[in-house]
Amino acid sequence: MSTLIVITGPTAVGKTALTIEIAQRYGIPVINADSRQIYRELKIGTAAPTDEQLRAAKHYFVGTKSICDYYNASMYEQEVLELLDTQFKSHNIQLLSGGSMMYIDAVCNGIDDIPTIRDDIREEMKRRYQEEGLEALCEDLKRLDPEHYQIVDRQNYRRVIHALEICYQTGRTYTSFRKQEKKARPFRIVKIGLNRERDILYNRINARVDEMMENGLLEEAQSLYSQRQLNALNTVGYKEMFDYMDGRWSLEEAVERMKGNTRRYARKQLTWFKRDSEVKWFDPDNKDEILKYITQYE
Repeated sequence: MSTLIVITGPTAVGKTALTIEIAQRYGIPVINADSRQIYRELKIGTAAPTDEQLRAAKHYFVGTKSICDYYNASMYEQEVLELLDTQFKSHNIQLLSGGSMMYIDAVCNGIDDIPTIRDDIREEMKRRYQEEGLEALCEDLKRLDPEHYQIVDRQNYRRVIHALEICYQTGRTYTSFRKQEKKARPFRIVKIGLNRERDILYNRINARVDEMMENGLLEEAQSLYSQRQLNALNTVGYKEMFDYMDGRWSLEEAVERMKGNTRRYARKQLTWFKRDSEVKWFDPDNKDEILKYITQYE
C-alpha cells in the first residue's frame, strides 16, 4: 500500500537531519513542507537546507519560488498531490517533512471551501486595522473565535484580518470552516511528530538564531529591505531585522526579540500538531525507535 510518511514538529527540533537519514535509507526524495523555505531569496532566515543537505537527498519545494510570486496552501496541496501520483509509481513510501501547519494540513486533509470575501467587508477590515491597530483586531478575534485566536500568528495582521473577515461575512467562526469533512487520499498517511524537553528546544532555537546572524541574516535582510511589504517577508527573523534597520531597536534587542518570537512560534506549532490524535510523538534522538516504527509500513 502506498504510504506517505509525514515528519513534523516545532522549528529547530531536528527535523531536517532525521528526514535526510530516512530519505537516504529508502532512496526517496524529501517533499518539503515549509511555507517560507520555498522562496529562493530566504535561505538564511528560514534555515533552508544547505547545499550539502540538498546533495545528500533530493528536495522538492525548496527555493522554487520568488518572494514576488503568489503562492498559498491550496496551490501547494495540488502540486504535492500531483508529485505524489508520480513518485508512488517508483516507490510505495514517500516522505513529507516540515513545520508549516497549514501546508501539512492541506496535503493530509485538504483545503476547506472558504468563501471569497466581499469587497465591503475587506475595506472595512482595512479601515479598522489602520484606525484601531492590530491589538484591537486580535481582541475582536478572541471574542468571535477564541479557538482560532489561540493558534493564529497574532503578529501576522493578514491572518488575523482574514479570520475576522470570515467571521463577519458568514456569521460563523473561522474555525468552523477548518472542521469540514476530511478529504479522502489514495494513500495511507503516517504522521510522526518530533519534540524535545522545552529547555532543550529553546536552547536549540536560541543557538539557531545566533548561527543565522553569524551566517549573514542581517545582510540577507538588508538586500530585501526595499521589498519588506511583501507577505513572504512578514516572517520571524526578517521582521526583527527590518525593525532594527528602521531604528526601532538596537541590533542586540532585535536578535533577542527574534529568539523570543521564534520560541513563541514553536509553541503555536506544538499547540496545532498536538490536537491531531494521529501523530505519533518521538524524541528525534531516538532514531532507531523512529525507523523501527516506519518499517511496519513498508
